[in-house]
Amino acid sequence: MIIKSFEIKNKKDSNFFLFYGENQGYKNQVINEEFKKKYTEGIYRYEENEILNNKERFFTNLLSKSFFENEKLILVDRATDKIKELVEEIIEKNVDGVILILNSNSLEKKSKLRSLFEKSKIAVCVPFYEDNNQTLSSISGQFFRDNKISISQQIINLIVSRCRGDRQNLNSELEKIKNYSQNKNKVELQDILKLTNLAENYSVSELIDSCLSKNKKKTINVLNENNYSPEDCVLIVRTFLMKTKRLAKLCKEQLRVKNLDAVITTFKPPIFWKDKEIVKQQISSWSYNQAEVLIYEINEIELLIKKFPHNSINILSNFIIDKTSSINN
Repeated sequence: MIIKSFEIKNKKDSNFFLFYGENQGYKNQVINEEFKKKYTEGIYRYEENEILNNKERFFTNLLSKSFFENEKLILVDRATDKIKELVEEIIEKNVDGVILILNSNSLEKKSKLRSLFEKSKIAVCVPFYEDNNQTLSSISGQFFRDNKISISQQIINLIVSRCRGDRQNLNSELEKIKNYSQNKNKVELQDILKLTNLAENYSVSELIDSCLSKNKKKTINVLNENNYSPEDCVLIVRTFLMKTKRLAKLCKEQLRVKNLDAVITTFKPPIFWKDKEIVKQQISSWSYNQAEVLIYEINEIELLIKKFPHNSINILSNFIIDKTSSINN
């Protein structure tokens, strides 16, 4: 059965849960508040591969209980369709006193594991979607009110933007600010700039995706928030080339098919569902001929940054910003 994340506290009659989605921070919060607090002993954490490589040992632990264990909480990280048959067997056995939580990343609708839990009458499937800025801003505001910390909305917006949609990182930053503010009545902007870190470096992939979708503001933000080294430039330019070649193929296919959704859905290798919207933006921003010209220009830039490695960051940054700003013909 499918339920929403806030309904978990009312689902006391199920022992089998599938948590899937990219919001790891929210998943950890639910696991800690709704499950771990009830267990002082008998918490076991596995990686999926660890279980699949030694199923017999896993089942022995599943079925056995020590003198101090009334119930067991078993957490399986990075669960995929590979573990589906084993989980089916566990659900069929319905071992008394065992709570099983599978933690998965994004699972597509055709996922066998996801389908098993969605169709089951006793197992629970819970999607954890990424938090938006509004949700994170609300969480932050409530946190500061609860802790009687005076702070402006501008600062809250800064904190949220630096956490990049990750509730776990947000909670970490909020605790840091709470500890810092114990001897202060008000937190200023300069305090936050010193205290908070980016949740993680923007990935090279995100930089190139922003450029190809002609999102200049985000591209510049990614460049400014990262301390790229000359060694990173080769990785960036190779990623740029790979994604541009894919873009050229997509643009060419769209000229033939005329249906953008069909082009993206049937493309090989498959485009992951969360990337589909940004790929649509990229196809809308470039023609096939423009993408072909860009491939040639990227090759030229690679030669240039190898020839002048001491200035490679400036060369590549200027090129990326220029392509983000370029106007379609």
